[in-house]
Amino acid sequence: MTTTDAERDADTVLMAVTDGIATLTLNRPDKLNALHIRMLARLHGLVDEIAARDDVRVVVVSGAGRSFCAGHDLEALAEADAAEARYIEGGAVDALEALPIPVVGKIRGHCLTGGLELALACDLLIAADDASLGDTHGRWGLVPVWGMSVRLPERVGYARAKELSFTSRRIDGAEAARIGLVDHAVPAGELDDRTAALVAEIAANSAGSNARFKRLYADARRLPRHDALAAERDLPYGFPPDMMERMTGGAG
Repeated sequence: MTTTDAERDADTVLMAVTDGIATLTLNRPDKLNALHIRMLARLHGLVDEIAARDDVRVVVVSGAGRSFCAGHDLEALAEADAAEARYIEGGAVDALEALPIPVVGKIRGHCLTGGLELALACDLLIAADDASLGDTHGRWGLVPVWGMSVRLPERVGYARAKELSFTSRRIDGAEAARIGLVDHAVPAGELDDRTAALVAEIAANSAGSNARFKRLYADARRLPRHDALAAERDLPYGFPPDMMERMTGGAG
């Protein structure tokens, strides 16, 4: 039996859902999970599937093997239609960011260039202290098209973002935490457990509240401060449906 392209590409990103937690795993460990257009199309499809479900409370994005993602597969990049690829691939990153539930990126090993752009679409990032993170577009004569110039300075400020891009410098997870590129840096041997603990804290909260937090924070980034304050006060998204149950049940 011949394996179709769709069947082969289905293995490049895996999804598992357990107890309301969806784990998306980049699955090209022999290539350090380097990305290509079909892999990102697969990721986009899984993200859309999660968005349509009502049983997922948190998403974890990770990489199989020893790395999160070493970036774009340069051989595939050379072969792809650049105009088509940048919209399909960038659209997958945008879709991950737009998920209405919290997304946690779990980073070990390499998290470079396109891999970093993907990570920056997550709400929270937890990294092994010896992970290697960086924007190496300049090393290859490339420029970002998936959002690096927007999301990286949102994380670390414009001056720091420029330095990272201008130099193509790689930094470890500990330094990434110091400059705010990631939220937590932990010993590599504790990454799985510490991520699980963080995710459990999030999942214990009201999923409706978390969804509303995510929308309000997105509003605050696009609105003038005065308008964002006024908008929040107007309760544009209402209260979550489990509010009364949690209040009367003594949750928290």
